[in-house]
Amino acid sequence: MDFALLLKAAIMGVVEGLTEFLPISSTGHLILTGALLDFDDDRAKVFDIAIQSGAILAVVMLYWGRLWGALRDLPSSAQARRFVANVTIGFLPAGVIGFTLYKAIKAHLFNAPVVAAAFIVGGLIILWVEKRDHGPVRIETVDQMGPKDALLVGLVQCLGMIPGTSRSGATIIGGLLLGLSRKAAAEFSFFLAIPTLVGATVYSLYKERALLSLADLPLFAVGFVVSLVSAWLCIRWLLRYVATHSFVPFAWYRIAFGIVVLVTAGTGWISWSA
Repeated sequence: MDFALLLKAAIMGVVEGLTEFLPISSTGHLILTGALLDFDDDRAKVFDIAIQSGAILAVVMLYWGRLWGALRDLPSSAQARRFVANVTIGFLPAGVIGFTLYKAIKAHLFNAPVVAAAFIVGGLIILWVEKRDHGPVRIETVDQMGPKDALLVGLVQCLGMIPGTSRSGATIIGGLLLGLSRKAAAEFSFFLAIPTLVGATVYSLYKERALLSLADLPLFAVGFVVSLVSAWLCIRWLLRYVATHSFVPFAWYRIAFGIVVLVTAGTGWISWSA
């Protein structure tokens, strides 16, 4: 396979891995990067979906001890059952809405005005949340969450279906508003990513299965591995970052990127549509 194409796959893998778990939306960045690299045909769109699996595996690897321990102790531990139940409850809203509205979302929300508005409004919301008095933290760790907390975060996660919103941004900021600590909000966002992204990836690949080809396996493999490594590094960094920093820099970045979306769409340079 062409080395230049494999290099493009590696670059896209880096973008996916770095943006999937930061509150800045991977979708918008993959569209822009794909356009810059001239890697935005139908095959590239399937590639973008497939390399999400690398980012998912990064979460599983980082939290393998916690995840395996919960499954192993499920029959005997109330804490393990509560953890699994909370992740399941948090996933259900996105699972149901995503399955029923997939076509409508693809048809009506993948356009420049929606993407730009989601970036900018999301940035303004982060600025507002960081400026206000959060009050006392109710939940320091994920283990202290109840079913209601999980459901509310899961409902907020549904906003991430709007292109440009950011699934991780919605869940983390939503968690802060609900009284979760920064670490608990970030970690529950990571745990929710596993069933949510697995479901979205499998369903989307099934819908686009006609575009899959064994000849593209090296391309997908490169994107998968690079996405895994960059996501692994990004998650580790983000956990350290949230302990002592706010999300304000991400808010200003989102606003700037939203303006970039409007400019590139207005000049006809990039087509921000599915």
